[in-house]
Amino acid sequence: MHDSFWTNHQSLGPFKRREFIQTALQLTSAATLISKPGFSSAKEKFSNKSYTVQDIIDLILKEIPGTPYPKSVDTVKSGSANQNVTGIVTTMFATTHVIQEAARSQANFIIAHEPTFYNHTDDINWVQNNSVVKRKQDLLSEHDMAVWRFHDYWHSFHPDGIMYGFVKAANWLPYFKAGSHTLQLPPTSLSELIDHLRTSLSINHLRFIGDPAQRCEKIVLVPGAAGGQVHIALAEKEKPDVLIVGEVQEWETAEYIRDARLQGTPISLIVLGHSVSEEPGMQWLAEWLQPKLPELKIQHIASGDPFSWI
Repeated sequence: MHDSFWTNHQSLGPFKRREFIQTALQLTSAATLISKPGFSSAKEKFSNKSYTVQDIIDLILKEIPGTPYPKSVDTVKSGSANQNVTGIVTTMFATTHVIQEAARSQANFIIAHEPTFYNHTDDINWVQNNSVVKRKQDLLSEHDMAVWRFHDYWHSFHPDGIMYGFVKAANWLPYFKAGSHTLQLPPTSLSELIDHLRTSLSINHLRFIGDPAQRCEKIVLVPGAAGGQVHIALAEKEKPDVLIVGEVQEWETAEYIRDARLQGTPISLIVLGHSVSEEPGMQWLAEWLQPKLPELKIQHIASGDPFSWI
């Protein structure tokens, strides 16, 4: 204690001095107790609260009506539902790079939107004796990494978590209505619309069909890989100026748009890429989930576009 503490007590009377010394000893004992490794404050005890993978899954599904579904691809792909979670990473694909980065950041739970083992149901025997699958399994095991796919449920959230994350990143929330793929934007050219998407979503390259000078107001937005039937049905129903999608079967959606234009319909197509089109939705998942789990570090690691361009 400071010298002034003991100096001050010398000027007290005998009874006051005794009382003063007793108080000082109590304070010293309390300070010693608090400094011991086994002692923690209420706040520290709260911050040490632990969660299992299943606890977090249950917390998320509680926000989505009608869950869990009797049949869904949203299952644990690696690790155990009962393991304690040290940190969470959200991403589109649990790539080798994402797994390594998660491990470096002391996270052991990856929430991925898409498959980990290259097919819709994550069937590891989809191709027998797959060496890439085996090495990925070994990497996950090495880091005790749990992976849970969060696809069907996130699309069932209200609003659709992927759609909301996209329009939020694109600064289109004022034009967005939950449950609708159609947005009415301020008038812009197709070229300006493409530039806006590249900038706001950090996309290096994208593909399009159409006239760069075309005036665009009404858009239909379908991130991910909904398929040609969904794309074409929405285009026929909504008659948009431009259809913005993540991924296409080139012989379906792209050929429909080409023929529509050749027949005189002023409709354009923007193909963003599957991963980059849904990544903003998984970024928003991290933002949405963090306040619900303040004890855990939750971060988004983008899996990125797998393609290079020449």
